[in-house]
Amino acid sequence: MSRNVLLGIVAAVVLIGIILFATGFWSADVKEGALPDVKVSADGGKLPDVDVDSKEVVVGTKKEEIEVPVVGVKDNGED
Repeated sequence: MSRNVLLGIVAAVVLIGIILFATGFWSADVKEGALPDVKVSADGGKLPDVDVDSKEVVVGTKKEEIEVPVVGVKDNGED
């Protein structure tokens, strides 16, 4: 089925539904409704007690001598 045919069928079904409601052949009996009364209460909470034993972090600097390699370019005689 092509998209246009499918779209035409859907449009026809919607149009028929509108006509049936408008002529009174179909009717929708809608009554007033109400949400139920709900009572909600909450007491203030308390954060949980937490006992944490962690490692000590020591941050510092020290002087260190590191050998750095020498990088160079070999000239193969081209200009």
